[in-house]
Amino acid sequence: MAQHVTEFGRDGRPSEPDGRLDAAAFHRNHQPIWAVLEKYLGGRTGDVLEAGSGTGQHVVHFARHSPGITWWPSDLNEAHLKSIAAWRAMAGLPNIRPPQRIDLADPDWSISPVEGHAPGKLLAIFCANVIHIAPWRVAEGLVAGAARHLREDGRLFLYGPFKRDGHHTAISNAVFDTSLRSQDPDWGVRDIADVTRLVEREGLQLAGTFEMPANNLILMFERTGAPSA
Repeated sequence: MAQHVTEFGRDGRPSEPDGRLDAAAFHRNHQPIWAVLEKYLGGRTGDVLEAGSGTGQHVVHFARHSPGITWWPSDLNEAHLKSIAAWRAMAGLPNIRPPQRIDLADPDWSISPVEGHAPGKLLAIFCANVIHIAPWRVAEGLVAGAARHLREDGRLFLYGPFKRDGHHTAISNAVFDTSLRSQDPDWGVRDIADVTRLVEREGLQLAGTFEMPANNLILMFERTGAPSA
C-alpha cells in the first residue's frame, strides 16, 4: 500500500516524545465526522474497525463518545502505529484495542486477536483519507474485506474528497487531484460512481452521502446481499 502523501510526523508539525502526532485536519473535521457517525453508531454495541487511522486522534474521539463500541484502529505506517498507541495510552479508554498493522492492498486482510480479545463481525468500518492517496487496489482490498467482515447490519463509511459524475466538486479538489497524480499516476480523487460500482460488486450499496468541511464527503454503504465469491 502506498504511503500517505503527507506522512504525519514529516509534515513540519512536531511530535511528542511518546510518539504522538498531531494532524491539523483532525481539529477541523472530527466533530462533523462524528456528527454523521453518531446517527448510525450512537448507542450501539459491537466492534468497529478504523482502516488507516493515521495519528490515532480520531479513534480516541470516537471511542470517548461511544462507550458501548469497541474500536480497532489500524494503519500500515510504523510511525502512525506508534502515534496511535501513544494516543490510546494517553486516553486510557477501555474500548480501544491496540493498533493493528493492516495492508489494505491485500484483499485477504484480517483483524488479529489482541490482549485476549477477538472482534466479532463488524458493526462498521470507517476509513478516512486513504483511497485517493493509494493505488486503486487498496480500495478494492478495503471493500473486499468489508464484504467479509461486516455483519448483516454493518456499514462502511468512506471520508475524503470525491468527484461526482466525472467532475470535481471544487477547484481546490481539482488542484489536489492534479498534485496527487503528478506524484503517482495510480493515485487521485475517486469518482463516487466508480466507488459505488466497486462496492456493489461485493453486495453493498450506497445508502447516504454527507457533505463535510473543506469539500469532503462521507459515503455510507450498507449490505444488500451476499458478497461475491
